[in-house]
Parts: sequence; structure tokens; C-alpha cells
Amino acid sequence: MKIRIIFIGLLWVIAFLVLSGCQQKRSAVVIDHKEYQKDYTRPLPPGELALRKITDPSQIPDFTLAFSDLDGLLAAITNSLNYMAKPSSKKFYPYGDITHEHAVRSLRELKILVASGLSPRQLNKVLRERFDTYISVGCDSQGTVLFTGYYTPILDGSLTRTDRFKYPLYKSPDGLIKGPDGTILGQKGLDGRIQKYPSRQDLQNSNILAGNELVWLDNAFEVYIVHVQGSAKIRMPGGQIDTIGYDAHNGWEYESIVHKMIADGKLASKNINLKAMIDYFKAHPDEVDLYINKNPRFVFFRFEKGDPKGSINEPVTPFRTIATDKSIYPRAMFTFAAVDLERPVGFALDQDTGGAIRAAGRCDVYMGVGDRAGELAGGTYREGRLYYLFIK
Repeated sequence: MKIRIIFIGLLWVIAFLVLSGCQQKRSAVVIDHKEYQKDYTRPLPPGELALRKITDPSQIPDFTLAFSDLDGLLAAITNSLNYMAKPSSKKFYPYGDITHEHAVRSLRELKILVASGLSPRQLNKVLRERFDTYISVGCDSQGTVLFTGYYTPILDGSLTRTDRFKYPLYKSPDGLIKGPDGTILGQKGLDGRIQKYPSRQDLQNSNILAGNELVWLDNAFEVYIVHVQGSAKIRMPGGQIDTIGYDAHNGWEYESIVHKMIADGKLASKNINLKAMIDYFKAHPDEVDLYINKNPRFVFFRFEKGDPKGSINEPVTPFRTIATDKSIYPRAMFTFAAVDLERPVGFALDQDTGGAIRAAGRCDVYMGVGDRAGELAGGTYREGRLYYLFIK
């Protein structure tokens, strides 16, 4: 996403996490986020990489169990290779001592290995012998990474405004200026200089986006959920389902609204999940703008063909796509997520990013489309380790 957005604050500290994007209807597992007290958004010291090469073989994890489930992995690797074949991917390498050529060769060799038909035990042996393993330094230089989840909601909507559908999602405005790497720079001011684009509240309280409506929803908070998650499937009145995906944002940093709601006594900190937020705003629709406007980031969308795409503009694969901070992690690479989730992740490709997914201590797992994926995403809040693999 793109800065995905599809449905990372602490970075969503659960409601982003729960709302994430990324990214509607979650009856999620209730999680007390006070269980963990680390600063998962701690920035890296200047000049430090997010990955550290493991030189002690005893520190390399056993991949055998992960090789027992390879569903969707080949397709995800192919998507990463498609991205790495684009000339634009070269500007993000080298990453440390990993060149673009080295990264591509790693993916190709991993694809061959995954398709080889070897047993999980044999695959583990080959992987450990032929590939170097790098570990994320995490939030504490000890490898601790907080894993959360995001998904693609399915919502009712309309291409035209009606009495029911009156809350718009917008396409990118013409005046939005991006840098060569896609960074949002702002808009041109009256003096010709680039200035910051208006915040969410300024956009909500003005009419400057009129005419840029992409699709209309029937719930203001669902609009916000899509802003956080970064994509959605929209069920139109005629029955057809269209996909919308992240296109850009207004250049402001993401700020979680959940801690503000807790501080105001609107939600209990021990019962925070997306469903609780949805239920609250259904009962208090007049408070939606009050809280969502505390997050200045505003997201713009576009229609997409097929499945939702990640920030590398390739399809995201349930439990095979992760979102990380792309300013510090290598794009499209093969990873191993050592984390205890309701549904194991194992091997995944780093193909997305999140508006609130910042720093080495955060990782968001894409969990699919629809309500069940939303329940899983909403209940995902676990510490673990994140590894990257490169051919020797």
C-alpha cells in the first residue's frame, strides 16, 4: 500500500493494528496491549541497518515446520520477482552489502528450492547450507518485533451519491506533488513554492476535494477503516464487486485515535479491538469526525483490477505478504516470521508497507479478504522475530 494502507500511534496500537493498511467489521480476539511495554516504534540509530547477519549457526532458526506449508508461497515469490524485474526497483538497492543482482538471484534460487519437491527436513538443510540468514534488530537491538495484522474489507458502496451512500472515498487530486521515490511533497502554493497539503480536518471542513469522489459508502467510520487498511472490496448496488486500492496520501504522519478514545473514557483499554470501535461509533455517529480528525493523514484511492496490491504494486497474498517500513527494510525479499499467531505465517515476502508501520520493531501481516480475515487481523498482536534470507 502503497503506504498501506489497506486497512501502522503505537502504530495503530491495536486499533490500527486492528484497523490496519493498513484496513471493518472485526469481532476480534480481545487483547490487553499492556502485556507488552516496549517502544516498538523506536527509530534506528543513525547509519544502522535494520538487518544483522547471523554468524553463529546455532542462532539460525529451524525452518522445517515452515516448509510443511507452502500454500501460496510460489505465487508470492513470483510477484516479488515481477517487481524486481522493473527498472524502478534498482533504486532501492544496494541494501547494505546486498546488491540488486544478489537480491534477484536469492529470490530465483528460493523459488527453485520451494518447487523442488524435497521433504521439509531436506529443504531446511539446503536452506541453512546455501543461504545466509539475517535477523531484524527489532525495537531493542535484541530482535523483538511486534506483529499485527491487516486485511481487505468487503463493504457496500455506490458510484453515485444517494440518500444511503453519502460518505466518499476520494481519488488523488491533480495538485498533489510526489517526489521521484513516491514521497508526498505537498502542493504548489500561490508563491510557486511547494507547501504541505491540507490535513484530514482541513480537507473534511472544506470543499477542495469536490469532484474527486471515487466511490460512496454508507458509513463514515467505514470510510476511515478503509483509510487505515489501504484497500477494500466494494459491493455495488447491482451486485458486482470492485477493488479499490491505495494511491497516495496527503503527506501527514499517521496518528492513532485509539489512545485518545481511551483517555476520554470512550473505550476500556482491556477491551480494545476494531469491533468495539465500530460498535461505539454506531451508537455515537456524531462523534466520528471528532476522533478521526485527530489523525491528520488522509488517503486517496484508485480502482484496481484483480486482487489488492501492496506498495511494490504487486498482488498481496494472504499470510505470504508482510508490510514493513520500506525506508529501512529491503523490498520484495523472502522472510521468515517466527511468531506464534492463531494461523502460522512462516515464510512470507516483504511486499507492502503501512502508514503507521514505522521502525524496525513493527511488522504487519496481510490476512486476506472479508470478515474472517478481519477477525484474524484484529486479534493479532504478538511479539516475535523476523528473518531475511539471501543466497550465499
